Amino acid sequence: MTSTVPNAGRRALCPRCERPQSTCICQWIRHTANQVEVIILQHPLEVGHAKGTGKLLQNSLRYCTLVVGEDFDPAALRALLFDPHAHTKSRPVSPALLYPASDDRKATVTTTMQEDSSTGVPINRLVVLDGTWRKSRKMLYCNPLLQTLPRVALTDMPATRYTIRKAHRSDQLSTLEATCQALMQLEGTQEKYLPLLNAFDGFVRQQQAYVDAHSHQANTSESSQETGLLS
Repeated sequence: MTSTVPNAGRRALCPRCERPQSTCICQWIRHTANQVEVIILQHPLEVGHAKGTGKLLQNSLRYCTLVVGEDFDPAALRALLFDPHAHTKSRPVSPALLYPASDDRKATVTTTMQEDSSTGVPINRLVVLDGTWRKSRKMLYCNPLLQTLPRVALTDMPATRYTIRKAHRSDQLSTLEATCQALMQLEGTQEKYLPLLNAFDGFVRQQQAYVDAHSHQANTSESSQETGLLS
């Protein structure tokens, strides 16, 4: 990962998580040797989002690629999804999309290294859309190739730990949580991903502390302005 050299007047950025040094999240990275490779397609509005979890996930998983975009070039997307990478060069690539099943199609059953029913090859590449539900639906619509992939749908999930960002339902998970849950089911193991999920709790507490601090500063400033107006 390349370092970011700050311009004059800008805060120095951490070269790893690409956040200001004062809000660095690298302490929550947990190196995890995932067996199923992960491709994160991150919506541009998630880049630099303080509450986003994609970068933490990318830095924690051994086999993980993050690409930013909304409407991808079809040829480039096909290469990203189907070309062998270092981790999969010795076997056929079998990608699947982490996304709820629609009414007209059946999701891939998430059992250990579940095979893609159309190829008989175990799923070894998980494609994840990193964005709000609205933005992820737009990404799916804009990229027909994604619509052709078999899907991994999570069911009966625990309530999200991601309390710092609004969700429509309690079982709507963050990108990091959803990916870990999918990998647990595909690889048939939970223990490997528990350290990362536990570290995620610390990340959430850190971000909540920043939210509380900014809220306090805003309230203090507002009170000061009101006092000045009344005096």
